[in-house]
Amino acid sequence: MKESMSCSNQTTSDACCDPIESDACCDLIESDACCEIPSCCDMRGLLSFLILWLLSKKPMHGQEIAEELQKRRGFKPSPGTLYPALKYLKSPRIDPETKKERHPLIEGKKQGRKIIYRLVEGAQEEVDQACRYFCHVFSDIFEESGGKKS
Repeated sequence: MKESMSCSNQTTSDACCDPIESDACCDLIESDACCEIPSCCDMRGLLSFLILWLLSKKPMHGQEIAEELQKRRGFKPSPGTLYPALKYLKSPRIDPETKKERHPLIEGKKQGRKIIYRLVEGAQEEVDQACRYFCHVFSDIFEESGGKKS
């Protein structure tokens, strides 16, 4: 049994993340049923969000991340797509509001021949915030479609 996304039952002081609406959104994302990739729009976005969400569930090596992404997106990202995204998430960032450097979101530690990626301390809060934002942005789409799983 899969865990539901961290946003599905969270409450927030903002009215932006209604747990009822979020459940439909999160249930659809959790679906094992792979739907056909639509030709009308580019579905390659949100790679960083998906990687962070996967790593919030458990530490993983690159191949494992790629396989999980394939289950959700319908195609496996190439190493030329995945590893630059992981490098970006491992890099310190500049906060756009404060202009101060912020910590990386993930770290990678070599274990044998593989590098195991995991969230750094404090990153889970940012992943939860990103999840609430995702559910807020897309919940009306899931609500209007009735949360139908194709």
